[in-house]
Amino acid sequence: MRIFILALEGVFDTGLTTVFDSLSMANGLASTLGIAAETFDIRIVGVRPQVRTAMGMQVPVCEIHDGPAPDWVVVPALNHMNAEALLPVLGRDDVIDAMAALRTWHNAGASVAAACTGTFVLAESGLLNGHAATTTWWLSALFRQRYPQVHLDAHRIIVPSGGALTAGAALSHLDLALCLIRNSNPELATLVAQYLVYDTRLSQSVYAISDHIAHADPLVERFDRWVREHLGMPISLDDAADALATSKRTLTRRLNAVFGKTPVEYIQDLRVERAVHLLRTSKLAVDRIAEQVGYADGVTLRTLLRRRIGKGIRELRAA
Repeated sequence: MRIFILALEGVFDTGLTTVFDSLSMANGLASTLGIAAETFDIRIVGVRPQVRTAMGMQVPVCEIHDGPAPDWVVVPALNHMNAEALLPVLGRDDVIDAMAALRTWHNAGASVAAACTGTFVLAESGLLNGHAATTTWWLSALFRQRYPQVHLDAHRIIVPSGGALTAGAALSHLDLALCLIRNSNPELATLVAQYLVYDTRLSQSVYAISDHIAHADPLVERFDRWVREHLGMPISLDDAADALATSKRTLTRRLNAVFGKTPVEYIQDLRVERAVHLLRTSKLAVDRIAEQVGYADGVTLRTLLRRRIGKGIRELRAA
């Protein structure tokens, strides 16, 4: 299987090396242990002859037109943590040329993959339109607003859809690489994961800081703060809208734009988030925790916790 890793100027060092090292390890283990698996022909390619990582290390890249066409093209993250830094980069000449190359490869039959902020390059190229995708959790609101034709599911760590594969935040580069290996040989993927001492992650929503994402919209940020202050009591959407001097319709529309959720779903997520925290950090019984997060008893909370675990397992199997 021929895999191009497309390195752009300022590429996230860990993202680039994680994908390369994981695929190289798969080749080495298959050869050493006699596992019948397709060899990964890995090439780091660039649209410019000189590429440096975010840490300033020069990357030995091949020209994008050298050799046969790829089966997969992987775009590692660019090392830009916020919208103010990332968006100008998407208009950079080399990035525009990279998007043209991605479309050419894709039209020739190659599948495309990206992790973290690399998903923005894929989305900007138009190759994710009409497909499901994930992205790094703290830029999910920006992604949702900028690419409305992409069906974003930012809770998931890995989303395969059509001829594209996307992964979540920074260390999800490893999940992406293991998914590529798993598609070729599940036994080999399990072995690579064991050698890398990799623990299965069911969802990146466990790591997401929701109030960080809420900063994308002042009204949503105020709603997030108000809900957290009233989490231990019954909450109605009417009360929230009145307290924030807005309408239920506006609140619903703005929550959907930032999180892709209704206000009721968001409140439920915050309650489960706090409940999980209390389960980990206190010795309180589930019924007592349920009271502290606004539920009359532990039955509803137990149901929601089981549902979240079940959803995570289904997402893992789908990947």
